[in-house]
Amino acid sequence: MTYTTTEENYIKAIYHLEHVHDKVSTTLLSEEMNTRPATVTDMLKKLESKKILHYRKYKGFILTDQGNKTALNVVRKHRLWEFFLVNKLGFEWDEVHSMAEELEHISSNELTTRLDNFLGNPAFDPHGDPIPDNKGKIKILQQECLAAVTVKKSVTVSSVKNQSTEMLELLNHFKIGIGTKIKINKRFGFDGSMEIRIDKSPAMIISKLVALNVFCII
Repeated sequence: MTYTTTEENYIKAIYHLEHVHDKVSTTLLSEEMNTRPATVTDMLKKLESKKILHYRKYKGFILTDQGNKTALNVVRKHRLWEFFLVNKLGFEWDEVHSMAEELEHISSNELTTRLDNFLGNPAFDPHGDPIPDNKGKIKILQQECLAAVTVKKSVTVSSVKNQSTEMLELLNHFKIGIGTKIKINKRFGFDGSMEIRIDKSPAMIISKLVALNVFCII
């Protein structure tokens, strides 16, 4: 079954919300999609008629197996296109989200397969998010938030939680990206900020908010 761009955007939004919240409500989805609750309700009814989601009284709604499969396919295309744009066309990691938002709706499965093979079947996108394979399976990394890393330890950046343009620009300024090796020199009790060192560069201070959004492999 094929879906419209709007339907796919809703399905993907529900998928992401399910991984953050215990219950996905109409209000929550309305905020995520930046649209009126009445519009969301109409779309949910349409998706339920297509067996994409289940509604449970007082418990919100959840994706069906078909809904989850559809969401993973959209996520797979989005992240493959981000990988392509960064690693093959030279875009910065803070430039590609909106472009991938458009490209993820190309329906050709053959194109997705060839793109995946051309890229060498990457497991993670430029922001460290796992790329579902052609069966919807996702590789999981054991990661720790940079803010929780013990002082004097060295870690390797593996993903970024907040992928807003502003956050990614800030990380670019600090020269922090996926694969960057960081040593924690000191943590300040006053505000939770941290002194870190990257390779042989001078030590620098990052805020607790930045550290909370950077995840690492120990």
